[in-house]
Amino acid sequence: MSFVRFENVSLAYTDDGPRAIEDVNLDVREGEFVAVVGPSGCGKSTLMKLVSGLRLPNDGYVYVNGRQVGGPLNLVGMAFQAANLLPWRTTLQNVMLPMEIVEPYRSELRSHRAEFEQRARAQLAAVGLAGCEDKFPWELSGGMQQRASICRALIHKPRLLMLDEPFGALDAFTREELWCMLRDLWQTQPFTVILVTHDLREAVFLADTVYVMSARPGRILVRREIDLARPRDLDLTYTDHFASHVHALREHIGHVRKH
Repeated sequence: MSFVRFENVSLAYTDDGPRAIEDVNLDVREGEFVAVVGPSGCGKSTLMKLVSGLRLPNDGYVYVNGRQVGGPLNLVGMAFQAANLLPWRTTLQNVMLPMEIVEPYRSELRSHRAEFEQRARAQLAAVGLAGCEDKFPWELSGGMQQRASICRALIHKPRLLMLDEPFGALDAFTREELWCMLRDLWQTQPFTVILVTHDLREAVFLADTVYVMSARPGRILVRREIDLARPRDLDLTYTDHFASHVHALREHIGHVRKH
């Protein structure tokens, strides 16, 4: 049973403009960790908008949890390359933001604020930000801001987490730290993940399945299952088996760029 399903989905952003994606078919099981890779401009971020209900397809159908998507979904959490923390709010207040917007939490906030704040503090502690609750974004490093951003995306316990290049602006060491943070969060409280990334090592380390998209209009060219045992440690990234997956994906993308 698919948790996310695309059936022959196409989208153009204007009536007479070129298609951003074309005839995309995709299935994601509940609890699966999926990564989507491909050249710049291939429509990876368009997929995110379609799954979350921020855009509707021109052709085809998008289903989440068995229902056709017709608008924004409460069961989705999202994080992007820019952490986008509100500068006038503390870390705790930023993480709490979805509880002020997403039902049923919004209606329960007044009577359950202490409980929700405790959940936010526990989430921050789980990603190594205990003690940072009262700090403002400008007092946090880029990696710390991104940790807080992912906490904010998960605070309302979404069943689906959408990640659009969340670690792309970070240095290599911090990026690998956050791979492990995300791995641990996903294994502790399983949810479905769709990760858009340019980093093939990141895709192979984190995902169960990697999809390779063509140049625009984006189509799914390759579906590759990652048969690496879990839990995965960073030492795995230095093995031949890991490298074989990365090289195979790189060959597919190289072929896309040549054509």
